[in-house]
Amino acid sequence: MRPGAHDRASPTGSMETVLVTGGAGFIGSHTCKALAEAGFLPVAFDDLSKGQAEFVRWGPLVQGDILNVAALDAAFAQHRPSAVIHFAALAYVGQSMSQPLAYYHVNVAGLINVVEAMLRHGTKTIVFSSSCATYGIPDALPIAESAPQRPINPYGRSKLAGEQILADALAAEGLRVAVLRYFNAAGADPNGDLAERHDPETHLIPLAIDAATGDGPPLSIFGTDYPTG
Repeated sequence: MRPGAHDRASPTGSMETVLVTGGAGFIGSHTCKALAEAGFLPVAFDDLSKGQAEFVRWGPLVQGDILNVAALDAAFAQHRPSAVIHFAALAYVGQSMSQPLAYYHVNVAGLINVVEAMLRHGTKTIVFSSSCATYGIPDALPIAESAPQRPINPYGRSKLAGEQILADALAAEGLRVAVLRYFNAAGADPNGDLAERHDPETHLIPLAIDAATGDGPPLSIFGTDYPTG
């Protein structure tokens, strides 16, 4: 934790812990850093299939899979988080078209595993990483939060299913739920501690930068309905 961060104590007097699934990934690692600077202890729960262990610097790393119920229970029992921030997911639209069952397995069944572990261990607060893909093709731009959700691919549908699962769990179990439907996230944190690292790179903004600097191939724009030469 950086000097000057305020320790946020739990009712037992220890630092309040937040379990961050996917905490070794790009957005997850930035979130762990922000949590530590706000006085929380972030615990990164990540299978390291996409994330980087070296990006887990502000709290412990628990290497585990959200499809492994025993691993989740062990993490909750050991760290007793007061909240969960859930990033762990499969997140490639194109891949979801060719592997839809894998996306439902991880993004839907995996979320259910996390929520059930929360309920078993008395954790009542979750922040869910959803996606703008739940909106599908919007009727108007910019997209309002209240716009109809009509996803057009399995990835978007799996995220919308997650939102609906959490809405039902909120009603039935009294969970406190926040949902994030963000668009492209890119860049490095202001101190240069963290950056994007994908191999191979598939994300739009890094690919555009690499194309502009000559460090990568020309940027491909798919589709025929854009006024682009």
